[in-house]
Amino acid sequence: MRVFVTGTAGFIGFHMARRLLAEGHDVTGVDGMTDYYDVGLKRARRDILMAHEAYNDHELMLEDADGLGTAAESARPDAIVHLAAQAGVRYSLENPRAYVDSNLVGTFNLMEAARRLGVGQFLLASTSSVYGADEPVPFVETVPADHPLTLYAASKKACEAMTHSYSHLWNIPTTVARFFTVYGPWGRPDMALGKFVEAILADRPIDLFNRGDMQRDFTYVDDLVEGLVRLMAAVPEQGRPVDALDSLSPVAPWRVVNIGRGRPVPLMDFVAAIERALGRTAKLNLLPMQPGDSPTTFASADLLHALTGYRPATPVDVGVAAYCAWYKSYYGQG
Repeated sequence: MRVFVTGTAGFIGFHMARRLLAEGHDVTGVDGMTDYYDVGLKRARRDILMAHEAYNDHELMLEDADGLGTAAESARPDAIVHLAAQAGVRYSLENPRAYVDSNLVGTFNLMEAARRLGVGQFLLASTSSVYGADEPVPFVETVPADHPLTLYAASKKACEAMTHSYSHLWNIPTTVARFFTVYGPWGRPDMALGKFVEAILADRPIDLFNRGDMQRDFTYVDDLVEGLVRLMAAVPEQGRPVDALDSLSPVAPWRVVNIGRGRPVPLMDFVAAIERALGRTAKLNLLPMQPGDSPTTFASADLLHALTGYRPATPVDVGVAAYCAWYKSYYGQG
C-alpha cells in the first residue's frame, strides 16, 4: 500500500511511519520542521525514516497548498494519514493564529488533495481535548463534544467537521481518531513527561497544576499506532454501522474513534512512576488549575474494540520506564 503521512518528523507521525515501513508499505512523509520545539529532535527522527528505501520525504508546510498537492500527486497514495498539526493546549493561549494556519488551512489543503486524487481512505488525528467540559466520563464518540475549552481543541473539532463534509460530498471514507494523552520514546519535550524527566534529572521542581489533583488516560505510543494500523483495515462504509455504539455518520462513510487505554491515572501516580524509573524523588511545585485544562480525561475504547478487536493495554510503569531509558540514551544521561 502507498501511504501519505503528514507530520512524519513529529512524535506520533514518526512512530506511525516507521511501523508502516516495517510492514512493507511505501510511505511518503511531509513535515514543516517548525521550531515549536527542538528541530534537532525532529531531524533525528527523520534521519531514521530516511534510512528506509521505501520512504520518500518532503519538507514543506501544510499551508503551502501547491507544494502539498504536488507531493501528494507524486505519491499517488491509497490512503492519507493526517497526523501533522500545531499541537499543545497551553501554547494555543499564546499563539492562537498558529492553530488556524496549520490545523484549519493545512487540513483544508490536504482534503483538497484527497478529493482530487480520490484516495481510498483518510485518517485524521484528533484529540481528547475536543470533549472539553463534557460529562459524564468515560467519553464516548457519540456525544456532541460541543464545548471545547481551548482554541486547540476547537480547531481539531473544526477539522473533524470539515472532513465529514468532504466525506459526504466526495465519498471519501474517513476515520477520525481521537488521541488520549499519548506518551513514549521520542516524545515531545514540551509534554508533561518530557518536562518532568528533564526537571527531575536536573534536581529542579516540577509544576503540577490543580495541585496535582488531575487524572489522565495515558496511552503508550506503540498502542496508539497499533490502533491506527488496525483502523486502516476498518474502512467506514455508509449504512453499515458495527453496532449501536458506532459513531458512523448516517450521510457519509465517516466515523470518529477514541484511541485510549480507558484507565485514567492520577497525576501523582504518574509522577511516582517517573520517580521509580529514574530512581529519584521529584520536588513538587503545586499550582492552581490553568485555563483550558480538564481535571480528567477518560476514553471509552469500546468502539475501537468493536471495530478492531483491540484495546490499548500498556501499563504506565512500563511505558514510563521505556521513555526514561530512551531519554537518558538520547540525551547522554545514561
